[in-house]
Amino acid sequence: MIVSSVGKFVDIFEEKIAEYTGSNFAVATTNGTSALHISLLLSDVSLGDEVITQPLTFIATCNAISYCGANPIFIDVDKETMGLSPDSLNYFLSENAVIKNNQCFNKTTGKIIKACVPMHTFGHSCRISEIKEICDKYKIILIEDAAESLGSFYNGKHTGTFGSLGVLSFNGNKIITGGGGGCIITDNEALAKKAKHLTTTAKVPHKWEYTHDMIGYNYRMPNLNAALLTSQLENLKSFLSSKRNIALAYKEFFKDKPYIFIEEPVNSQSNYWLNAIIFKDKEERDSFLHETNSKGVMTRPMWTLINKLSMFKDTQCDNLDNARWFADRVVNLPSSPIIHS
Repeated sequence: MIVSSVGKFVDIFEEKIAEYTGSNFAVATTNGTSALHISLLLSDVSLGDEVITQPLTFIATCNAISYCGANPIFIDVDKETMGLSPDSLNYFLSENAVIKNNQCFNKTTGKIIKACVPMHTFGHSCRISEIKEICDKYKIILIEDAAESLGSFYNGKHTGTFGSLGVLSFNGNKIITGGGGGCIITDNEALAKKAKHLTTTAKVPHKWEYTHDMIGYNYRMPNLNAALLTSQLENLKSFLSSKRNIALAYKEFFKDKPYIFIEEPVNSQSNYWLNAIIFKDKEERDSFLHETNSKGVMTRPMWTLINKLSMFKDTQCDNLDNARWFADRVVNLPSSPIIHS
């Protein structure tokens, strides 16, 4: 087997993941963060621009925004999905945005709101069709952070395929993994070709010369990782079945207990990547975390809200009431597909 960033398994994997998600094109990368970084660059996000996202997400979402020299704007999530709320998005833009020269400007900062990056939290799809309508109205490019939602569908369409670009992750804890890896999916051939060019150091094709025509990145997935992912993709159906069985077992277990098990949203088919329950308050949550972890059962809270981190503490936000509510109450449960329900 060829152990490099060039080899047949990279091409095979891209073809198979595009086919599975219903995308025209897929470009394999080293990880989900690099895929998101390139997607933002393809969307012309640059120094001083602004990108709308949610504070209830993994840090990689905002790291990628920062790599472009852009600033995030944090909009609240839905109680029903834990993903970016189209209602909050629409209200924020109606109060703060103005369209000039076919671009969306923030009336508060005077900067261009270039893109919007909602995330499908824990594999549960957000109300992505409504978000797309709002983004189209305000001339904002939609990039889906579908890192956690391979195998999840909204109204029968795979997550990551509603926006101009979608991003998948194959990190070690994802549904399928190559020990790492990521992917950009899109229906736009020009974007796909440029993504492949940028992720291979922007090298101009030539038999022996090394010439580069723009700033590029060493983000191309190695052939070895792609081979493992191609093999894992053959088992995706069984992995998803195991995930759903685990979720059903948790749902049954918690039905008579004073906790809420988080189920897939309306009009969605979730991969149940990460199962979670909601407690009545932070004190009850912390007690459960202490008790389970002290007995060797690894549970964890949600991420610290990104707007609470020192790097982003001065970032523009809306009220974030739902995001704060979730952050104080949610606990993630063991969710590996090898768990026997």
